[in-house]
Amino acid sequence: MDLTQALMLSPLILVVAFLYSSVGHGGASGYLAVMLLFLAALAPREMSATALILNLLVAGLASLAYWRAGHFRVRLLLPFLITSIPTAFLGGRLLVPATTYAFVLSGALAFAAVRLFLPASASAGATRPVLLGLAIPIGAGIGLLSGIVGVGGGIFLSPLLLLFRWADPKQTAATSATFIWINSLSGLLGRLSAGTLATGPLAIMVVPAFLGGLLGSQLGARRFSGLTIRRILAFALVIAAGKLLLTAL
Repeated sequence: MDLTQALMLSPLILVVAFLYSSVGHGGASGYLAVMLLFLAALAPREMSATALILNLLVAGLASLAYWRAGHFRVRLLLPFLITSIPTAFLGGRLLVPATTYAFVLSGALAFAAVRLFLPASASAGATRPVLLGLAIPIGAGIGLLSGIVGVGGGIFLSPLLLLFRWADPKQTAATSATFIWINSLSGLLGRLSAGTLATGPLAIMVVPAFLGGLLGSQLGARRFSGLTIRRILAFALVIAAGKLLLTAL
């Protein structure tokens, strides 16, 4: 990476960390999009591991901020973690072909873009208890996909928590942040155990990710980011997903 790329990358990572942490996410899909757009030469395993490490940092900050604000509910998180931890570990161990990874990642980025483009709607009325019969397979599926792609899974879990009225927006953000942190760690351990752990230019990204995550999580524990900003970020994810698909075809 030359100096020009480093200078372009740092503010983008900071913005991604700020926006995602403000809604309780770690930002892996955003980091992957940035790397796809500016560091396309990186191998899939380097991109995914780098995104997971940054996820640990930013989601950890978000989890702490929402926990201190009183929004975290351990009973809401546990049903999803039962199966997501082992499947995220398994997904992290899998060494998928580059073309397969490209299609899976582009689909994940497109889904994330749709979720960011739509309003973060609040649950109407009182929340309902989590149904174990749904939470267990949902956790397994999200964990496996997250481990393969290199994300924490919050972008998939959050809309389901709101859709089924299992949590209000603040509780959703708090649950997603902790879910992301634990699954990111599980995915990284899977890569480590398989001997496939390799990172990209991580040192360039750590400081801006920390600063963005710190500020975004503190503000997000009290309010959510605006819809306009979310849609700008969604547009960037669409561009990255399109570029990835064109490269794979």
